[in-house]
Amino acid sequence: MLCLRQVCLFTLRHYQVRTLSSDLLLSQINSCTHEDEVFSLVGRNKAGLSEKHVGIALNMLWQLQKKRPLFLRTSDYIRNHSQFLTLCILAENKVEQMEDEAIVDTLYSILRLNVEDHNSLAEVLVSEAWKRLERLSFPALSKFALCLYKQRRHFSPVIGKIAHIVDMKLDSIQDIRILSVLMVSISDVISQSFRDRLLQKAGQLLEEKDEVHFNYAKRILQFLQNVKLRYHPLLEKCNKTFLKSAPCLDIHSISLIFGLYEQMGFDNVEFRLVAKQLLSETIDDYYDPETFAKLFFTLGPMAGSKVRERLLVTAARMAEDFSSQQVLVILKTMQKMKCRNSHLLKKMASILHKHLDSYHVLQLVKLTQYLVVLRCHNLELFAKLKMLLFGFLKSSVIPADTAAIIRVLAMLPSFQVEEIIINKAAAVLPQCRLHHLNCIATALVKWNHYDQLHWQNRSELCVKLLQKLNDCGFQRLQKANNLNLLLEELTHANGEWFEEVLSEEAVAVCQCLADQITWANVLQLSCFLIKTSQRCPLLLDRIASVTVENIGKIHPFEIYFILFLFSALNYDPPASEEFFESCIQHLTSKLSSFETYHLVLLGHVLAMAGYFPPVLITRIFNVSFLSKLDAQLEVLPDTLKQRVRLCLMKLNRAVCLECPEFHIPWFHENYCQRVFRNSSSRINPLRQHVHRMLTEILGGSHYARISVLTTYYYEIDFECIMDENKKPLSYMDGVEGIHLRHDIRDEGRNALPPGAQKIALEFLDSKAFSKDSRHLKGEPAVKKRHLEMLGYRVVQIPHFEWNSMVLSTKEQRNCG
Repeated sequence: MLCLRQVCLFTLRHYQVRTLSSDLLLSQINSCTHEDEVFSLVGRNKAGLSEKHVGIALNMLWQLQKKRPLFLRTSDYIRNHSQFLTLCILAENKVEQMEDEAIVDTLYSILRLNVEDHNSLAEVLVSEAWKRLERLSFPALSKFALCLYKQRRHFSPVIGKIAHIVDMKLDSIQDIRILSVLMVSISDVISQSFRDRLLQKAGQLLEEKDEVHFNYAKRILQFLQNVKLRYHPLLEKCNKTFLKSAPCLDIHSISLIFGLYEQMGFDNVEFRLVAKQLLSETIDDYYDPETFAKLFFTLGPMAGSKVRERLLVTAARMAEDFSSQQVLVILKTMQKMKCRNSHLLKKMASILHKHLDSYHVLQLVKLTQYLVVLRCHNLELFAKLKMLLFGFLKSSVIPADTAAIIRVLAMLPSFQVEEIIINKAAAVLPQCRLHHLNCIATALVKWNHYDQLHWQNRSELCVKLLQKLNDCGFQRLQKANNLNLLLEELTHANGEWFEEVLSEEAVAVCQCLADQITWANVLQLSCFLIKTSQRCPLLLDRIASVTVENIGKIHPFEIYFILFLFSALNYDPPASEEFFESCIQHLTSKLSSFETYHLVLLGHVLAMAGYFPPVLITRIFNVSFLSKLDAQLEVLPDTLKQRVRLCLMKLNRAVCLECPEFHIPWFHENYCQRVFRNSSSRINPLRQHVHRMLTEILGGSHYARISVLTTYYYEIDFECIMDENKKPLSYMDGVEGIHLRHDIRDEGRNALPPGAQKIALEFLDSKAFSKDSRHLKGEPAVKKRHLEMLGYRVVQIPHFEWNSMVLSTKEQRNCG
């Protein structure tokens, strides 16, 4: 390459020919229809090429490539052409004479032609553009920023300088394309206040423009991902842009949007439906591995059975041609689909051997997790994975990587733990975040439980390490003095170890930082408290007051989670009526910002707290709404789909029982029958034991029923009937029992003798109460309320009373 460069320089200095006039040459370059024509013109006119000719020629090379599909581009051929080197040398020598825009355009063109980041021309162009930064127009500035971003100079001083210019001149930017490029490029070097100004400006420009290209909205999504922010107002505006642009979206754009949505925890059913229709209609067009892998990732989780089968068959046929990254995508999607297709899984496992060495450590961790969850039985593959992971563990110096490797090693079948793993874990503990500590603790507990710690004094080492884990967790919590940073860490802290060891301490630390609760972090705190199931009046009261004071600043969907917290924990804050009414008033004025299925979830949460806003109830129980809901449920993940259907049933039941004035019919009979037909029997040993005690107390098995279904499909543990003198009535004496009925709630009461009453005896385990308290949670409280409406006298026996000495004698049980 150096010799060729010297030859070109010599030729350029001594080559004497008559050249075309500048204007004619520019016209000729701009008229080229193939790269070879550009190179031919350069070859014939070396001596007369000005800086303008050079810039236009390099730009033309990119424009010609740009017109071709990706798989027909010939960047390698261009970069290796001798005349391309000539152009680069000329450009490097003439950089100072180039105009500002030409410098940026030239840099952009050569980067799009995939020259190396340390290419000398690229370095010279970056340096020269940096010198002229202050006088670059916004279009040129955004293009230059994009070039730096593509070179991965995310934290370079020049990016910082660009961010400063944008900060100073933000109000004058009126082009969403330019702003979106700048936002992504400077996302790593901005403050929180500057971030918020960018969000506001982007939202304003999206609102003002009738037509916004979907690429600009994609960049805004990328910015939100870069700053790790799920900002609903902007996400919804971007989503509207995608829906308007649906006919223009290809598989590459759709898969990118789905990927960004997934990373940010955002979803939109309408976009899912549009994407499903678009992709289903063109499924036969995706026959190369790259586009098919994207199709499988996007369409697979929401495809119907026929399309799903076609995807699986095609994936198995293409398996040999998949790249290492595409294999990861296919396995990840199979896990999401809960698809354990043995034929495809064997195919993927068989080709993985040739790809394993190309994965970096976290990809290997994910790969192992996918294979274990999908129940792959390729022991040879697992053996190689174990060897590779173990090698990475020995050299790992990053606590997050170490924790991830240890967690996934514990998932491997028949894995025998070596002492070095325990020592490695002990060494990184002080540097670990709570999530990483939990990963290590989970692995250690599993190994100890299955007796996989095979060395002397293993119990002693295990106990010491667990104690050190606990100490590190407590120390990390006790050092916390910033609620936002703590909540960010607590968001990812899950698992039994955290719940058992640190959950209470984490809530206590949040209490100490309660004065830092604001409208901006109230959602994260609510979600954390939902996860811990702890009833902390100080925090709950503060959440309620902050919500009421800032109701207009909090997104409606975030208010849903706040309401869920109070309903699930069955907690009424001070000024409870004001709190709920304020939330309901705000939500009912913003119902259009909710997805169809979100309204069902919201209705259920409010019903659990005893609120039934007419505008919401009449909107949900409407034929057109329910038809739209059915269509949208088809593209939701199975778990979410089941949850929505269950919530709709519970809401239907609550409205029938508590609000007969709405005249809403009970239409979940068939659904409930299917659910109970498919569920396993709940007559467990504890129930059988209690039933024997009841029959002993009441005088026979015909005086009590076990596992009874009521009208509206409540299941109660035990039922008996007492006459007006509190004596049990026998079901054998013609007393009508409880049957599955379709009609009004008082029908059961009419079948009883005068003065008699049905008794529902319920055994409540620890899940019915807030953690470490005796306060009844929302669901069991609602059940008691509804059973009383159905004519029962409800007797609830909490687990802490049953397990105590309170009911230890026959006399005490009779009194109870």
